[in-house]
Amino acid sequence: ITPAPMTIVFLGITIGTIMTMSSSNWLMAWVGLELNMLAILPIISKPKTTRASEATTKYFLTQAIASAMMLLSSTINVWQTGSWSILELKNKFSTTIMALSLMMKMGAAPIHFWLPEVLQGTTLQTALLITTWQKIAPVTLMYMISNNIQPTILVSAGILSMIVGGLGGINQTQLRKMMAYSSINNLGWTITIMAFSPNMALMNIFTYIIMTTPIFLMMTNMSTKTLQNLSTTWTTSMTMTLSIALLMLSTSGLPPFTGFMPKMLILNELISQKLTTLATLAI
Repeated sequence: ITPAPMTIVFLGITIGTIMTMSSSNWLMAWVGLELNMLAILPIISKPKTTRASEATTKYFLTQAIASAMMLLSSTINVWQTGSWSILELKNKFSTTIMALSLMMKMGAAPIHFWLPEVLQGTTLQTALLITTWQKIAPVTLMYMISNNIQPTILVSAGILSMIVGGLGGINQTQLRKMMAYSSINNLGWTITIMAFSPNMALMNIFTYIIMTTPIFLMMTNMSTKTLQNLSTTWTTSMTMTLSIALLMLSTSGLPPFTGFMPKMLILNELISQKLTTLATLAI
């Protein structure tokens, strides 16, 4: 892609996310998400390979289905309440459909199937974009409607995401798939606490974004795509390999790394809400 179209594409991604984050109307939020989705498709399909084309198709279809569910949810809510306002999402059926559509947009379990495949089929830079920037708009919308969503739905999806993310990453040799399952796991923590403390959920997702960005940038710099590649880079770039290892430990939430802080606060909040069983499951 030449510089001029690339500028338009990145402008579309940025404006789409900002439009969704700043809107108080479901239609404008939907337009922002659509603009964002259409702008990222050329970036995913940039490598002229069959895997990239497959990844683009999978991304487009899942995001289009999620957008359709979002429109269905907001339309049903308008019939019931007469308002397009995001904060007026009162209908229980509407909130459930909306929560599922936003989870699909983010790539949280049980609708996570597309994320590892899309990340594996594209470049490391695009994978970084999908796992960080593309999560901001759906998380913001979920934050805005968190008071209206039934906690059972969020907690169930959150716990499932933690389990899928934790188990899915075990048998992987591809770093991009490992990072995809890491993303699903972290989204699980974010969604679980969203029901009880939305501000803490935002802190968790932004901490994850800050930790994931340097991992992808260093992997791009060293051109490492598999664990085997990563083990051989020790001889050429010891500092960077060590940094990636420490950042990965931090992302997984091991003390005393930064990634442990939001998880500790989330567990503390769950226990203070008398949800000890849930906190034990999360551990």
